[in-house]
Amino acid sequence: MTATVRRQRLRALLTGDRCYFPASVFDALSAKIAEDIGFECGMYAGSVASLAVLGAPDIILLTLSEFAEQARRFGRASALPVIADADHGYGNALNVMRTVEELEHAGLAALTIEDTDLPRPFGAPKPRPLPLAEGIGKMRAAVAARRDSALCIFARTGALGMTGLDDALERFRAYQDTGVDGVFLTGVSSMQEVDAFAKEARLPILLGGLPAKLQDREELAARGVRIALQGHHPFMAALSALRAAMQALRDGAPLPDTLPKADLDRLSGEALWQARSDDFLDRKSD
Repeated sequence: MTATVRRQRLRALLTGDRCYFPASVFDALSAKIAEDIGFECGMYAGSVASLAVLGAPDIILLTLSEFAEQARRFGRASALPVIADADHGYGNALNVMRTVEELEHAGLAALTIEDTDLPRPFGAPKPRPLPLAEGIGKMRAAVAARRDSALCIFARTGALGMTGLDDALERFRAYQDTGVDGVFLTGVSSMQEVDAFAKEARLPILLGGLPAKLQDREELAARGVRIALQGHHPFMAALSALRAAMQALRDGAPLPDTLPKADLDRLSGEALWQARSDDFLDRKSD
């Protein structure tokens, strides 16, 4: 499946009337598992990417090239449309353009650009948003850098948790006029806050880091929310299972349950690769 087709599939979700929970994916096999289970789309987060690629915390240590190379593996392995958290675009508005070019080339279905001042300035006690004018410039730059019109670009703001509802609403209104395809909000903690944004919405709303009490799909869908992230539990569960297996091997204890080999062979396409190998061998011998 081509990248454009994956992007068109994601756009179809955004234009519908449902709310979707994306699978949190972090490598090729996790994307294949999400597709196999039936997830409609996936989310590739900067925090999980930093852990998976570097074993480092989410403090903007991962580079664009490292992030893009990991993302490129999703499209090779799976038809799952994946949304990438591109953080602040790895710099200013020109860097944002370079980020969009690289991640579009990597085959992602969508990406988010946020307006947080990153990396956090030395001595800053907590995260802070960029000046609104700079945030607007970044969103416009991201849209201008797009070559495939099917690629979705989402403005992202966490202002709600940093400077409050009024500032977040001002940014929400402004970003809708930059040419982006939706606005991704973090820090939402109540349905009343969702209602405040829904009243101003002219584009699809995406939500990140929702508490369990706000994960009613029908209520979210009625308010124009099309994508709502449940968190990155799969990666943490994978780490827990990995540690448990290693600890058991170290201690000589019974191993915990693992994925049956038949399931792994199916997910990895073992039969398909073997058939291809046999076919080429037969052709060579003719």
